[in-house]
Amino acid sequence: MPFQDRIAVLYQCIAPPLLDGVRKPMKPGGYRDSGADIACILREAGVPIVTPVARPDPTRDLDWVFPDTEDGIARALAAGATALWANTILFHGHPLEALRDRDLRIIGQQPAAVHEFDDKWHTNRRLAAQGLPVTPALLLSLAGLETLSPGTLAAHGLALPCVIKPVRGRGSEGVAKVDTLDDLRAGAAALLGATVVVDGVSGPRYGTSCMVEPFLPGQEITVTVMPPGTYRIDGGGQTLESCWCLPPVARFNHQDGIAPYNGIVAVMHNSRLLSPAEQTEPRYREVLACCARAGTLVGARAPIRVDCRADRDGRFVLFDLNMKPNMTGAGRVGREDQDSLTAIAARAIGWSYLDLLLAMAAQAWPSSSVVPAASPADPAP
Repeated sequence: MPFQDRIAVLYQCIAPPLLDGVRKPMKPGGYRDSGADIACILREAGVPIVTPVARPDPTRDLDWVFPDTEDGIARALAAGATALWANTILFHGHPLEALRDRDLRIIGQQPAAVHEFDDKWHTNRRLAAQGLPVTPALLLSLAGLETLSPGTLAAHGLALPCVIKPVRGRGSEGVAKVDTLDDLRAGAAALLGATVVVDGVSGPRYGTSCMVEPFLPGQEITVTVMPPGTYRIDGGGQTLESCWCLPPVARFNHQDGIAPYNGIVAVMHNSRLLSPAEQTEPRYREVLACCARAGTLVGARAPIRVDCRADRDGRFVLFDLNMKPNMTGAGRVGREDQDSLTAIAARAIGWSYLDLLLAMAAQAWPSSSVVPAASPADPAP
């Protein structure tokens, strides 16, 4: 399909703000690798792509992407971009919010939605309030470690073994399975004691509280939820008026019960598409419907990813919702094994990585509809 937009891809150069004592960790490289994958593959397909240099080298990530700073966005617009692909972490106060008066199109999420639903504790509570199957959870601070007991866990529907994770995490960074109360205390203390230097100031790497959830022993799957829109599926155009799901991808070869970070083990080496027969099982159909409802709840404007795991009875539970799933894909030199979980899922409906990117680009929305940042008098979401 021909594109009139001239697309510039943004990568993360701005550290997310400290929100309620929690800062989402930056990915090393700021998604410049997936941004370069996106821009390079689209340009090869004839889509107008604006780049920082005239002749970008497929092996150099920064030849293809602009930083998501005010200056980086200004350079992209000065170079002729009419659409911005927000391949970055958004939040209230992000420079993208200043573009509401511009005649531009955005490929990505609303900053307000990411700001709200990157908080995993808040999202867990919101999904639970809508009757969606989520894990019971406990919000734990350093002060709470002193009084932590099996009774405390039981009061929140928990029992060992458990999983501890950051409130605003990224992938499996900081996530750990703990088998004993002593391990839980030590793991939480280490997580909450970790520090990071941002703009010359040292602060908590993962915030002042963490989440404790039950360890689910069953199969793990990840589900990509697509936003409403018009898509080419099975050779024809289809308009889908609500969020919908790509087929699930099963995860395997966990390390101590946790799927490893994709920067260490490429997901192509520990993930597989479910077979057509598996996809017909009621439990998969049920969890896909729940994931689609979650996508509607968070107001998805671009793909999100929901990680699910089966409990001891084989029932799937939603345990993690990612507003910015990884979007790497094979195609550039040396990137043959870099398909993301979403790219793997897209293959199940006959989409190549390019088809997935074209489908995402087709759902671009006007910058005039960016939700403005809350005023100081407004409560934080």
